Amino acid sequence: MDPLSIIGIIIAFVAIIGGNWMEGGHIDALLNGPALLIVGGGTVGAILLHTPVPVFLRAMQMAGMAVLPPRLPLQAVVEKIVHWSLSARKEGLLGLERHIDKESDPFIRKGLQLVVDGTDPEDIRRTLEVELDSREKMDMQASKVYESMGGYSPTIGIIGAVMGLIHVMQNLADPSRLGSGIATAFVATIYGVGLANLFLIPLANKLKSHVRHQSHYRELVIEGLLSISEGENPHNIEAKLKGFVH
Repeated sequence: MDPLSIIGIIIAFVAIIGGNWMEGGHIDALLNGPALLIVGGGTVGAILLHTPVPVFLRAMQMAGMAVLPPRLPLQAVVEKIVHWSLSARKEGLLGLERHIDKESDPFIRKGLQLVVDGTDPEDIRRTLEVELDSREKMDMQASKVYESMGGYSPTIGIIGAVMGLIHVMQNLADPSRLGSGIATAFVATIYGVGLANLFLIPLANKLKSHVRHQSHYRELVIEGLLSISEGENPHNIEAKLKGFVH
């Protein structure tokens, strides 16, 4: 679990609501159904038009990574690769076959299978780097979905504000109906700007950092498996891979 994400969301909302209360406002003043519908619905509609289906679906899958990031223990995988290299020196590359089914990570299983099959090291590198690059590009695109939403929501908040003012202007003769229009106008702006800067853009940046960390992890795996395939000394492999950990 990533506690900073949870703490950050709590602090942001407490700051906004607490600041409003200190100025004498009430939380009811920040609750406005029409403004929420305009900003939320407009932002979702814009991003659906903006994004291809596979990228949008991947973005939805990745949202939880901000709070529950994937566990990628670099030191543990270094130790595992060094253990495999020792096994390979004693039993040959075919001795690694028994480790393939024990791995839960499909990327590691694929790499190990290539090593066991005696694939040329350069072919192993090309095959794994193609998959790494493909995953990284897709996940970066998915992360940018939230960044794009953060760009749309303030503008749609302004649209909501203008709509609220239009409602006000149409009802100048009826003072009892002015309040709801003015509330929608200002609250829509708050929703748009707040959603972008307190949630969507920070979420996009957090997901990008996790994507980069995943790529770093897979680069470590590639280097380790290539070193085993090339028959490097286990101590040299460990020394090399520790550079990824730090």
